[in-house]
Amino acid sequence: MSDFDAEAREWDDVPGRVERANAVAAAIREQLPLSREMTAFEYGCGTGLLSFALRADLGPITLADSSTGMLEVLKAKIASQRVRNMTPMRLDLSTDPIPDQKYQLIYTLMTLHHIPDADAILRSFYSMLEPSGCVCIVDLDKEDGSFHAADFAGHQGFDRDELRQKLSGLGFINIRISTCYEIPKNERFYPLFLAVAEKQ
Repeated sequence: MSDFDAEAREWDDVPGRVERANAVAAAIREQLPLSREMTAFEYGCGTGLLSFALRADLGPITLADSSTGMLEVLKAKIASQRVRNMTPMRLDLSTDPIPDQKYQLIYTLMTLHHIPDADAILRSFYSMLEPSGCVCIVDLDKEDGSFHAADFAGHQGFDRDELRQKLSGLGFINIRISTCYEIPKNERFYPLFLAVAEKQ
């Protein structure tokens, strides 16, 4: 069982997580003209907090995660709230084949910094988007390593200029990056950026 599996049932109860999801959803709405005809894909969805905040603005949403524990909680939430436009999927883009379906919008919240080969995930996102589709990446700014425990094996956030260059190198255009939230932790605030980019 992964740490995320173990934490799934109490995930939504951690102070600040619902507020963060709502703030990120508001930032995405400000950046993009969402519609009920838009097909969407959330990667690293966890219990679906961000997609629940966006579900009234979008059409069919596929929610993907590698944690079975998170997906079990998500499925229960979808059933209890009788949500009709959200479909869970177990998927790890680091090891699994890219889905055949194409999407108009892909978004991910606080996921990339956990993935050693984040560049490969960005390439997958580009492949999964329809032409003129958009990706929204929300994650930590580059930090000094104090956000996670000392044994954390992922990235200590991302440099915005480097991320912009990576997205541009993949063929993304109209790239814009802005601060969308700050996480209070360890008696300081850690900024989150929202990177929005369009597939040519």
